[in-house]
Amino acid sequence: MSNDNEIRPFRLDTPEDAIADLRRRIAATRWPTRELVTDRSQGVQLATIQELARYWMTDHDWRACEMKLNALPQYTTNIDGVEIHFIHVRSPHENALPLIMTHGWPGSVVELLGVVGPMTDPTAHGGTPEDAFHLVLPSLPGYGFSGEPTEPGWNSARMAQAWAKLMDRLGYPRYVAQGGDVGAAVTDAMGRQAPAGLLGIHVNLLAGAVGIKDKLPANSEQERAALDALKLFSMDGFGYFLEQSTRPQTIGYSLLDSPVGLAAWMLDHDTDSYYKISRAFLDGDPAGGLTRDSILDNITLYWLTGTGASSARWYWEQGRFQAAAQAAGQAPPPVTVPVGFTTFPGEIWAAPRSWAEAVYPGIAYFNEAERGGHFAAWEEPELFTAEVRAAFRPLRSS
Repeated sequence: MSNDNEIRPFRLDTPEDAIADLRRRIAATRWPTRELVTDRSQGVQLATIQELARYWMTDHDWRACEMKLNALPQYTTNIDGVEIHFIHVRSPHENALPLIMTHGWPGSVVELLGVVGPMTDPTAHGGTPEDAFHLVLPSLPGYGFSGEPTEPGWNSARMAQAWAKLMDRLGYPRYVAQGGDVGAAVTDAMGRQAPAGLLGIHVNLLAGAVGIKDKLPANSEQERAALDALKLFSMDGFGYFLEQSTRPQTIGYSLLDSPVGLAAWMLDHDTDSYYKISRAFLDGDPAGGLTRDSILDNITLYWLTGTGASSARWYWEQGRFQAAAQAAGQAPPPVTVPVGFTTFPGEIWAAPRSWAEAVYPGIAYFNEAERGGHFAAWEEPELFTAEVRAAFRPLRSS
């Protein structure tokens, strides 16, 4: 693989035998007995995962997702030794603002597909030409159709540097960045690095709260509720996080070998999203864009690309990077570009404004959305799009 600046078109063409093998493995699943409780406190419930497996094997159409992806302009380019896959949709409005938007785990570019139309072609979705974005959606290194890093060191800071190179390579001298989950950590790092041309950032997860939870305000009812949620996550919802940040290789063997094991691991992320996904399968009641098919599109992408282990390694990388910085007494540099933040009510911890200001002093935009959770762009694409538009509107003329 060359290390030049070449940008190559990418098209997905899944071998039929890979799909047949997936279905065979689902059919051969060895099931545990049912959990001994009536909620998710022992993990993903048997009824939910069995219905997911049934639908996956008999009704889900991966080819439809493949066609949806191939209908968008996709490319790859080599940055810092890793082949980076990205979707790049230019707006029909030439004065559109370039935006690089980063997914997280257990997500992928699939979780962002619902915002492509509204963001790039706002006049077709109730907006104005002044709301338009040229949209760049990269797959994180080790995720999806991007290559796997072959050496340690790919933490959020290194990914942030790669994204700045990507935007420069695409010819964008001015741009903004957005992210949630892992994407929030990468976007935060971009804001702290402040590469030339970055006008501002927007995030929808206050990732920095984890390390300073004992120092955050807890005076109002809203602040106490957020702190309770953060503490509950740290005690009772932290299983995947702890395993991936300490032993990503160990869980990787299961994630690469069992489709149902992979699906269950991905579903067991956060309470709000889990119950929404469960209702989609058991009751046929999807929460916005979190439909049975789109959920399985995302899981199938992980399966077909064999990225269960490589995607988990980010947690190991980031954990060691932060521990080393803390041991050396190195505080992260301040964010020197304008920051926008949106709190979605179903987030793992719905951060109040005082928390956002503690992590981002002088925050430029803050809003509490009416609906949505951790996968906000996926679940509520129109609401999410409106938030991103509002956050970046003042920066368009800067």
